[in-house]
Amino acid sequence: MSAELMFASASELARAIRSREISPVEVLDDFAARIEQRNASLNAFVFLDLDQARERARAAEVAVVGGAPLGPLHGVPTAMKDLFDFKPGWPATFGGIPALKDFVLDAYCGWAERMEAAGAIILGKTNSPVMGFRGTTDNPLFGPSCNPFDTTRNSGGSSGGSAAAVADGLVPFAEGTDAGGSVRIPASWCGVYGFIQSFGRAPLLPRPNAFLSINPFIFEGVISRTVEDAALALSALTGPHPHDPLSFPFPDEDLLAALRGSVREWRVAYSPDFGGFPVESAVSEVVVQAARALEEAGARVEEVAFRLPRDQRELSDLLFRLLIPANVQAIETLKAMGVDLVGEHRDQLPPQYLGWLQEGYRLTALDVNRDQELRTEMFEAIQEVLVDHDLLITPTLACLAVKNADDGNTVGPSVINGVPVDELVGWCLTYPVNFTGHPAASVPAGLAAGDLPVGMQIIGRRHADKSVLCASAVLERVRPWRHTYRLPRERPLP
Repeated sequence: MSAELMFASASELARAIRSREISPVEVLDDFAARIEQRNASLNAFVFLDLDQARERARAAEVAVVGGAPLGPLHGVPTAMKDLFDFKPGWPATFGGIPALKDFVLDAYCGWAERMEAAGAIILGKTNSPVMGFRGTTDNPLFGPSCNPFDTTRNSGGSSGGSAAAVADGLVPFAEGTDAGGSVRIPASWCGVYGFIQSFGRAPLLPRPNAFLSINPFIFEGVISRTVEDAALALSALTGPHPHDPLSFPFPDEDLLAALRGSVREWRVAYSPDFGGFPVESAVSEVVVQAARALEEAGARVEEVAFRLPRDQRELSDLLFRLLIPANVQAIETLKAMGVDLVGEHRDQLPPQYLGWLQEGYRLTALDVNRDQELRTEMFEAIQEVLVDHDLLITPTLACLAVKNADDGNTVGPSVINGVPVDELVGWCLTYPVNFTGHPAASVPAGLAAGDLPVGMQIIGRRHADKSVLCASAVLERVRPWRHTYRLPRERPLP
C-alpha cells in the first residue's frame, strides 16, 4: 500500500472496504507495518495487540465477502487511550504508573464497546500522563510522547499518544478523553482535529462512581485528521447507554449532513485571549488569520470584550479542586485492591500530583459547594456571549509545543508574556469548557515558528454540536490543512 493510503481518512477506508477495493486484513497489515516502522520515534502506542486485531480483521473480511451487515467503521483501525479506558485482558496503567504495568481490569469503556460495535478494529493503547493530570504527555513508565512535527517536543496531553498517532498516520482516528482539554490540547499541538460533543451525548462508564463525570464535565472525544471522520466516529459513539445515568437521548440528527452547511450570516464572537489568558504572539497571529477565514465564508466575526469571571490562576486551581476528589477515590480504590500508590509507590507519582492529592484529602463540603459557585460564574459568562452569537472562538492554547524533559515530568510553561500561569494546565484555554459542558473543537489553524501547529478553539451553544461541526468543516474547505501532514510523513526516522 502507498504512503497516501496510510493518510487516508477513516471515512475513505470504510468506503473502500465496503466496496471491496481493499480488504480489512490488507489495511490492518499495512497499519501494523507503519506502527513498527515509526512508533519508536514517537512513543505514541504503549501497548499493541496485533494478534487480536488480525483475528478481528479476518472476521471483518469474512463479513464483507459474505454480505453481512456492516457497521459504519467496519474494518477501520483505531486506538484507545491508556488512562481510565478499559478493554478486557488489556493492561491499564492509569497513565504510565510503574506499579500498574501489569494491572488488568475485565471491563469495557464506552469507547471500546461502541467502536467495536461499529466495526472498528482497536490496535492498542496510547500514551498519557499519570492520572491524566496535566496538559502534556509524559510519565515514569513509558516516558514522553513526541510531536510528529518536531520530535524534540511534546505532543500535548493528556491524549497525547492518540494525537501523535493520528498526525503521523499510525491510525486515522483515535480516542481521547477530556476533563480539562485532553482532546483539544494535543490536537492543537499535533495539528489534528479534536472534538468534544455536548455533555451527555456520548456515554462514559466510570466505576465504582457512575456519576463521576460531572465534576468537571468529562467527555469521550474524537481525535482525527478530518472533520468528516470526527462526525462519523461521533455518530457511532453517541446515544444513551444503560449503564451510564448521565448519557441522554439527543435528537436523531444527521451529524454528517452538518458538514455540508454554511456559516453565512452567522454571528461569531472572537476573543483573542478567552477573556484573560496571556497568549504568545506567535499563536495569536495564526489564530486571527483563521478567524478571518470564517469571514471569507460569510460569517460576521466580531471581537468581543469577554472577560473571565476570575483570574486565570484562580480558575486553573478550581479545575484541579474539581478533579481531585475523583482522584482521591481512585487512589483509595486501588489501595483496597492491593496497590498503595501514596504509600510504597509514592515515588512513582509526580510531585505536582502529590501536592493536589494532599489538597484533596483536606477539602470540605463547604469548599466543594463554593467551587460549584465559581464554576457557575464561568457558565454564565459563556452563556452571555452565546445568547447573541452562534459561536465563540479563541486560541486553543496559549503557547507552542514545549520541549520534552528527560525526567518523566514534562510540563508546560510557568510564565507567558511575563504573566505566571499554572505549568500543568494554565496555558490551556480549554478547561473553562469543562466547567460548562458546551460542545467544542480544536481546528488546525496553521503553522508558526517554522513548522509547529497552532489550533483554534470553536465553542458552540449547548447541544449545538452540529454548529461546531459545520463551522469546522467550512474552515477545512477554505483553509485546508491536509497538506501539512507531509511534514510528519517526510520527517527522517532514526
